[in-house]
Amino acid sequence: MSGTPPTAGRHRLGAARALGFAVLTVSDTHTEDDDPSGVLARQLLEAGGHRVVHRGLVANSIADVRERLEPWLADTAVEAAITIGGTGASSRDLTVNAMEAMGGRRLDGFGEIYRALSFQEVGPLAMISRAGLYVLHGKPVYALPGSERAVRTAVERLILPATVHLVEELER
Repeated sequence: MSGTPPTAGRHRLGAARALGFAVLTVSDTHTEDDDPSGVLARQLLEAGGHRVVHRGLVANSIADVRERLEPWLADTAVEAAITIGGTGASSRDLTVNAMEAMGGRRLDGFGEIYRALSFQEVGPLAMISRAGLYVLHGKPVYALPGSERAVRTAVERLILPATVHLVEELER
């Protein structure tokens, strides 16, 4: 073995390409002026060399998520999106339902790895999260829990290192 990492060649992590992101917070309790997780996501993405093309907040409803997210995904400047909130087990947590109603194709690996990382931080409560990754309109859309800790874990440990490669795969 030459010591070449398994991500060599076409498969590489953290590739140097600035992406345009949309960040949508889904919440019945926060407002656009009081959205610490949305602010954190923007800061982390921009620190990682990416642009936040759209950012907003909607109520926890399938119709509201769809109404805001679909035009953003139709924008050619948006190459990936993050939703924050609405991924729990309560009857009001509807973000995942919205992704499925929009015809999203789920990529299971993200949610599995996210919950494994989250387990290290919060223990068995991690199993309640429905965090996931969907492909909508040919673009990756991450559905994250609403806490700042969850956003930091997902963006720093999974989204920043892998999204450029995922976008390039989806463009093929």
